[in-house]
Amino acid sequence: MKVIAAMSGGVDSAVAAARAVEAGHEVIGVHLALAANPQKYRSGARGCCTIEDSHDARRAADVIGIPFYIWDMAEEFHDGVVEDFLAEYAAGRTPNPCLRCNEKIKFAAVLDRARAMGFDGVVTGHYARTEIGVHGKTLHRAVDHSKDQSYVLSVLTREQIDGAIFPLGDTTKVDIRVEAESRGLAVAQKPDSHDICFVPSGDNAGWLRDRLGSDVGPIVDQSGTKIGEHKGAYTYTIGQRKGLGLTVPTADGSPRFVLKIEPITNTVVVGAREELAITSMRGERPVWCGPEVTTTPTLGFVQIRAHGAALECTYYLENGQLIAELDSPLFGLATGQAMVIYDGDRVVGSATICETA
Repeated sequence: MKVIAAMSGGVDSAVAAARAVEAGHEVIGVHLALAANPQKYRSGARGCCTIEDSHDARRAADVIGIPFYIWDMAEEFHDGVVEDFLAEYAAGRTPNPCLRCNEKIKFAAVLDRARAMGFDGVVTGHYARTEIGVHGKTLHRAVDHSKDQSYVLSVLTREQIDGAIFPLGDTTKVDIRVEAESRGLAVAQKPDSHDICFVPSGDNAGWLRDRLGSDVGPIVDQSGTKIGEHKGAYTYTIGQRKGLGLTVPTADGSPRFVLKIEPITNTVVVGAREELAITSMRGERPVWCGPEVTTTPTLGFVQIRAHGAALECTYYLENGQLIAELDSPLFGLATGQAMVIYDGDRVVGSATICETA
């Protein structure tokens, strides 16, 4: 096959590209330039879209012996990921920009462009697996569950999964670094990227205040009594306990947690931890990574954080929305997050949480 290898400049994508070559594919390395001004985004080894990363990706391509290009995706990234991130927080929700980047950039814009140029698919360094069975090509967890990235890939459609190649899904991260050393790749011990790449300081709250303003507003208890002030309701998240800055303590000294964010009134509501308990969630804009979910209740697992535990649930479709009913209560779930359904290790699909109960 003729494939594009998306090379971030890290060890995973470099090894993935090398493995694709060894598998007999015709491979071209591509680095995505996601910022019109890269200095506005994270610098150094903590990012995945910096000038340093593009240089690392080029050197890796040279060692592997494949052509290398840089594709300008700055406009698509800003519109599809950064603006979405701001809009979600402004609406009082908690988004995951890595899901949006996979959905809008790596497996929509890139795959579409690759196919238009005559390529068969895109190779990435994600830790996930695909299998071909009775349901066609399906998405599954990686062998190394500690590095598994199937959660952030759950926004891929069946067509996109058909064009995706994940060469690292059967290997642990430790072994990938050893392999990179043996291949002579300079990125073998490069630290993993973390945090949000378009927040240079790593201070998400400060970054949001700079762009959405820092209007002072009340922090209230469930009775509506003001017990503190904040500098931007959108800088809080459901379930948050630390850094609330409350001026009125509880009678018994017990902590309070963020229960609700009301962006229209710029109000943060806090209360006891037990008020955070939810037993069901509803998700909008569902995406199926395999056969579509029906209205028939089905046993499975739901995961609501990239590295969180998968919880037993019953899931089904209702009025076009994905419903998951939990076997045991969950605490601190925010709207805007993704709910990802699993059937064992297979990803069933995902949706954006819009309501909890």
